Amino acid sequence: MQSIVVTIDGPAGAGKSTVARRLAELLKFDFLDTGAMYRCVTLAAQRAEVPLRDEVAVLQLTRNLSIQLHGTSVILNGEDVSEAIRAPEVSAAIGAVADNQAVRGLLTTLQRECTKHRRVVTEGRDQGTEVFPDSPCKIFLSASSQERAQRRVAELANKQINATFEQILQQQNNRDAEDARRPVGALRKAEDAIEVCTDGMTLDEVIEHLRQIVVARLGDLCRDGGHLPRDTNGLKPK
Repeated sequence: MQSIVVTIDGPAGAGKSTVARRLAELLKFDFLDTGAMYRCVTLAAQRAEVPLRDEVAVLQLTRNLSIQLHGTSVILNGEDVSEAIRAPEVSAAIGAVADNQAVRGLLTTLQRECTKHRRVVTEGRDQGTEVFPDSPCKIFLSASSQERAQRRVAELANKQINATFEQILQQQNNRDAEDARRPVGALRKAEDAIEVCTDGMTLDEVIEHLRQIVVARLGDLCRDGGHLPRDTNGLKPK
């Protein structure tokens, strides 16, 4: 089967994970949540009390992790951490892991391995620019800072996690600045990506708009989607 990767990049809080997952379901493609990989490494380092700026130690820890995606579940070393990796303390610390070039290289290799001979929608910060530069369909999803922060507060509230709009906005702005100046994998729009601003759009409207973009770009290649094994990322990083 021919590999087809649709990339969705954009800033934190733009709704990439939700949109990419729903779009994949609609197209009968598979969904690869690359952000979950970095969150797993961050969570594991925090739990093991490994300093996140100790690049050698974090790399060694990453090499020994088992990260698996089962549908909507994220499994770290056999434990379902789907909720734990979305906690504010993980979001606030993930930048240090994303800056670790050795870890990024390892996870990039894993992401590419996971999409071989598959049809996948993937999301992140550098999917269309660094990880899958040859993707035939690249989308850059954006939204205003205020709207992204409001969405994140509502998402956390639904999970009984208390956070103020001001806290989330500040954390988000810091993350945006970190992502923009990252030496490798910096947040930027690929030259051939289509930018979509979701301000004022419902989730269903965003999904349909993206579906139309993908169909226009890929045509018949959208049909007969192929599925990743359920252990999407069951490979251990090496």
